[in-house]
Amino acid sequence: MKTLKEKVILITGASRGIGASIAHKLASAGAKVIVNYAGGRAAAEQTVNDIIQQGGDAIAIQADVSNAAAVKAMFDTAIDHYGRIDVLVNNAGIMINKLLKDTTDEDFALQFDINVKGTFNTMREAATRLSDNGSIINFSTSVNRIMLPTYSTYVATKAAVEQLTRVFSKEVGGRGINVNSISPGPTNTELFTKGKPQEVIDRLASLSAFNRIGEPEDIAQVVTFLAGDEAKWITAQNIGVNGGMA
Repeated sequence: MKTLKEKVILITGASRGIGASIAHKLASAGAKVIVNYAGGRAAAEQTVNDIIQQGGDAIAIQADVSNAAAVKAMFDTAIDHYGRIDVLVNNAGIMINKLLKDTTDEDFALQFDINVKGTFNTMREAATRLSDNGSIINFSTSVNRIMLPTYSTYVATKAAVEQLTRVFSKEVGGRGINVNSISPGPTNTELFTKGKPQEVIDRLASLSAFNRIGEPEDIAQVVTFLAGDEAKWITAQNIGVNGGMA
């Protein structure tokens, strides 16, 4: 069932991992998909080609979401191509795991630039350029709820995203735009698994009710629901997508 037929959806950080899975899922539901990427051009183009080969409609647009001018240009290109943007999915993010005492100024700045400023930049454009009755889905994290060492700066960025989400929902609700965030738990992507011993992954998997970590498809399913008209009465919420880990 094409529940998102004719909707135009912009997904940041969508060249691989959860973002690519979201792009595929939204396209299969009938959406026209804009795959944003920062540096992974080949992966983004592969995601677009795969969607087109499966009968979908997609384009790739390069933009560093931490750069306001680049974000404006991305919106310009997307609207020039499709005529509008109906849904914004702020998936782009970076995670650096270090004890707080070992976190450098560069580590701190990079995470806040991409995770917080990137979300701010796209929502600022969306405030006037997203279609009426559109939807915005931002990304937080379930790690906010369980206080794991080495995640301090990362969870600080995601707490900021949750607060931006809540306040912004009241600013754009008059145009019928609903704004929510989701909080994935540990998910089987390179971002999460890289550098982690298997015993660490297994320990985190044991925190879920299903004794496993999530898969990108688990997250994509929830984003697809929130992007649809059936979710329009849900706004200013943060939804855990974590298998009951927290």
